[in-house]
Amino acid sequence: MKMRLLALFMAMVLCFGCMALVSCGNTVSEETIAAPEQNEQPTEAPNEDEPPVDEVKEEGYDGSAVTITFYHTMGSNLTDVLNPYIEEFNKLYPNITIIHSQVGGYDDVREQISTEITVGNQPNIAYCYPDHVAMYNISKAVYPLDSLIDSMAVVTRADGTEEIMGLSQRQIDDFIPGYYNEGKQFGDGKMYTLPLSKSTEVLYYNATFFAEHGLTPPTTWDEMEELCAKIKEIDPNCIPLGYDSESNWFITMCEQLGTPYTSATGEHFLFNTAENRAFVKEFKTWFDKGYVTTQEIYGSYTSGLFVAESGQRSYMSIGSSGGAKHQRPAKDNTGNYPFEVGITTIPQANPENPKAISQGPSLCIFDKANKQEVYASWLFMKYLTTTVEFQAEFSMASGYVPVLKSVADNEFYKAEFLDKANGGDFIEALSVKVCISQSDAYYTSPAFNGSSVARDEVGQLIQDCFAAEASEAEVDAIIQKLFEDAIEKCKYLS
Repeated sequence: MKMRLLALFMAMVLCFGCMALVSCGNTVSEETIAAPEQNEQPTEAPNEDEPPVDEVKEEGYDGSAVTITFYHTMGSNLTDVLNPYIEEFNKLYPNITIIHSQVGGYDDVREQISTEITVGNQPNIAYCYPDHVAMYNISKAVYPLDSLIDSMAVVTRADGTEEIMGLSQRQIDDFIPGYYNEGKQFGDGKMYTLPLSKSTEVLYYNATFFAEHGLTPPTTWDEMEELCAKIKEIDPNCIPLGYDSESNWFITMCEQLGTPYTSATGEHFLFNTAENRAFVKEFKTWFDKGYVTTQEIYGSYTSGLFVAESGQRSYMSIGSSGGAKHQRPAKDNTGNYPFEVGITTIPQANPENPKAISQGPSLCIFDKANKQEVYASWLFMKYLTTTVEFQAEFSMASGYVPVLKSVADNEFYKAEFLDKANGGDFIEALSVKVCISQSDAYYTSPAFNGSSVARDEVGQLIQDCFAAEASEAEVDAIIQKLFEDAIEKCKYLS
C-alpha cells in the first residue's frame, strides 16, 4: 500500500512539473526543454528590464532627422497647392525635411532617375507611370509597399498624438479600386505604387451642334459609326471624330473586347489575334470614309480640329480628361463661347461591362540604406494620397481626378467645383464629374520591361494601317503583316 501511495505521489509531482513548464511559455521555450538532447547551452534567464516578446514594437519611423527628395512634374499652380500641405506635414513630423523639384515632364523624370540609379543617387519619392517602375526594378530600386501598408508600428507625432504606420482597411477601401490596383500589376504580386492624381479618356462633343441636329452622343462603337455617317452627311467637309491617342484606342479595345494585349509574365506580347486584327480593319474603313483622324495623322492634338473657328473641323474629340480646357473654344467678341461643350464617357463594346483607361501620376518610393528615410517617405506618401482636403484642392487646380471616393462628398469640393460644372468656364469640373461617374470602369495594362515598347508599337500599327493604300483583297494580308512586324519589334526592342 505504501509503495502504491509513493508511486502515485511521484506521478503527481511529474504532472505538476509538466504543467508548470507549459504555463510558463513566455519564459521557457520548447527549444530549452529539448536542449539536453541537442547539446545546446540552457537558455539564460530573461532580463527583467526588457519587455515581454509580445510587447516588442514593430520597426517604424523613430523620429530621426531625415531629408526626403521628391521628383515630380508640377508647375507653379500645383506646387502652390503642395507647399502648404508640406508645412502641415512638418507640424506633425518636424524632423522630416521635404525637398521637392520639378524635373521637366514624365519622360524627363524617368530618364533622370534611370541615370541616378546607376550611381545610387536616386530620389526618395517620385512621380511614376507603371512602365517607369518596371524599368527601375531591373535594378530592384523601388521599395515594395506591402510591409508598409500592413505595418502596425505606432509613430508618435510632434503634438503627442499617435499614428499607425500602415493603411487602415477604411483608407484602402476609400481608394478608387482601379487606381489603387495599378500598384500591383507587375507580375510578382507585390505593391509598388500608390495613386496620386488620375485622368482617363472622355468624349468631348459639340453640344450646340448636336442639339441643332437632334443628335445623341454614342454609347457603343456601332452607334459611333452610325453617328459619324450622319454628321458627314450634314457637313461633308468635316472629320466627325478626332482620337488623340492611337495607342490608347488599341489597348482600350483589347480591354473592352476581352482580347489579349500583353502579359507581365511568360510570353509578353499577345496582341496578334484575329479579333484584334478585325477591329483595326474596321477602324481603317472609318478612316477611309473620312470619319476619324488621330493625333499623329492630323499632326497635332485633335482638340485643334474640335475648336476650329473656320475651315475643316470635327464635332467630337476623344482625349484626356485632364486636358478639358484645351477642348473649349475661345470666347468671341461678345464674351461668349461659340458653342457649348458636352462631355460623356467613351463608347463601349459592351456597355454592361465598361472599360476606360487609367492614366496620370502615381508615387513610388526608392530603397535606401537608411531605412528611416524609407519610413519617412512612406509617411509623406500616405499623407498626400489619403488626405481628402489635399486631394480635393489638387483636383481643382489640375483638372485631374482625385483618387479617393470620399472627395466627391467633401462639401467644399462639391460647392466650389463639382456643382459649378458646365461646358464653358467650368469645363474642368464637368470633365472630373464624368470621370467620377465611371469609377468602376478603370483598368491598367500589365507593366514589365518592354510594356512601353508594346504601347508605342500598337499605336504605330494603327497609323500604318490607316495610311496603307490597299484594295479590299489586299487589306487583310497587309494588316496581318503589320501585326507580325509589331510583335517582332516588341521582342527586339525589349
